[in-house]
Amino acid sequence: MIETRLLQYFLAVAEEQSFTKAAEYLHISQPTLSKQMMDLEENLGKQLLVRGKKKITLTEEGTFLRGRAQEIISLMDKTESAFRENEENISGDVYIGCGEYRSTFSIMQIIRSIQEEYPDIQFHFFSSNADAIIERLDKGLLDMGFLLEPEISPRYDCRKLPLHEAWGVLMRKDSPLADKKELSFSDLADLPLIMSNQSTNSGRMKTYFANAMVKPHIVSTYNLIYNAGLMVEAGIGYALCIDELINTAGSHPLTFRPLSPTLTSDVYLFTKKYQVFSKAAKLFLNRLETTIGKL
Repeated sequence: MIETRLLQYFLAVAEEQSFTKAAEYLHISQPTLSKQMMDLEENLGKQLLVRGKKKITLTEEGTFLRGRAQEIISLMDKTESAFRENEENISGDVYIGCGEYRSTFSIMQIIRSIQEEYPDIQFHFFSSNADAIIERLDKGLLDMGFLLEPEISPRYDCRKLPLHEAWGVLMRKDSPLADKKELSFSDLADLPLIMSNQSTNSGRMKTYFANAMVKPHIVSTYNLIYNAGLMVEAGIGYALCIDELINTAGSHPLTFRPLSPTLTSDVYLFTKKYQVFSKAAKLFLNRLETTIGKL
């Protein structure tokens, strides 16, 4: 069994790319650290580090261990934080996974109200697509996830929230379609489309295209909207995305046009079934429950 201490040492070496710098950071001697890493490699039966003259790099196995070690240390920190909570003054950490949605601003307002009352609670956000959030939920690295119309799984408790996102097309302001106030799916025929990974595989989105007798010409996919916006700005294509994620006001070269008929998606709260929550996470969920009708 690998000690947590060795994983922390390994992560320090991977980050600093130097035994000397990592040893200084860890407050141990360089020979001790070097021997600990050799022992770790021997224990695992794999070379983890390439010891170059100028810097240390990771092998393929080392890169794999780095990802796993980060997850293990994060889970240990999360567990220790839960045990440090005290009854009278709730403290600790809440880990939330969330996509990029404007409607989650309502959730941020709930967080602000909690931190005004409980300043020792820290919230940690992991922003990504549904697959990455579900993976971290499975591993216990997140307490909950806010997802946009995800696939329902029996492993999770799922609740639809009164939060909605409107879909449309992000384009350059000099595009001919920018003259229209709204776009139909027929307008998207033959356009080079940039679509999110989730919407590309969405049965609902495929149905809308099929009903309009349009076969989407997808030239690129994206995970988070920022890079999609850069692709649009560079003239690569038109991004099918949700509204209000990129501020297109003023001199910004991009503009957004909603789809017609209106296409919206609901936001869902996902938690693992039978999950035991920390007091801080319970407080957030209770506050969400009492506030949700006012959103």
